[in-house]
Amino acid sequence: MFDKSFLFVYTETMKDFDEKKIAARIKTLRLNSGITLDQLASVTGLTKGYLSRIENSEKAPPISTLSKIASAFNAEIVSLLIDDDDTQKDANLDIYRTGNGELGRLKVATGGYIYESLAYRMRGKNMEPMLITIDRHSPIEGFQHDGEEFIFILDGKMEFFYGEKTYTLKAGDSAYFNAAIPHSGRSLGQEKTVFLCMIYSYRRI
Repeated sequence: MFDKSFLFVYTETMKDFDEKKIAARIKTLRLNSGITLDQLASVTGLTKGYLSRIENSEKAPPISTLSKIASAFNAEIVSLLIDDDDTQKDANLDIYRTGNGELGRLKVATGGYIYESLAYRMRGKNMEPMLITIDRHSPIEGFQHDGEEFIFILDGKMEFFYGEKTYTLKAGDSAYFNAAIPHSGRSLGQEKTVFLCMIYSYRRI
């Protein structure tokens, strides 16, 4: 069972997160790459109008949307979330110890989910490990993105929606799946559900 005291220490050392900066980073990355909104829309499958609204918004879009945009630029999601100079000094290793507030972890609350990146300072990685917290009010519309995904339930019980099917997962259960299929989840009951999530993204050349 997931230790709730660990969660308290963990969240106390989170790095501050400014959603307003995401739009600027997306637009800067697009302009620096010489890509038009039409071209980005074609690659990501998102509409030109939606991408334009993202670039002019003060709120972060869902992580699945950020994943599509980052993938289009052959970049990591974290490059849209933090400053370029906020990286791990050792490019081959990122260790974080509980209770160490030196840099903290990156916490993002968006789209009815709370995402806590477990290795945001590590660049060049193919996997994105996160802790995700959901409650019974979390939206159930499906996420879709390239790659593979693994989830392991640490605390609570959740409904896991995958394609047209629904599964009940409790602490200790896990699922490995093709992330291109629509998927989402919400907590069952009054308690929140916390799970480990590992996303493997296919790099674009």
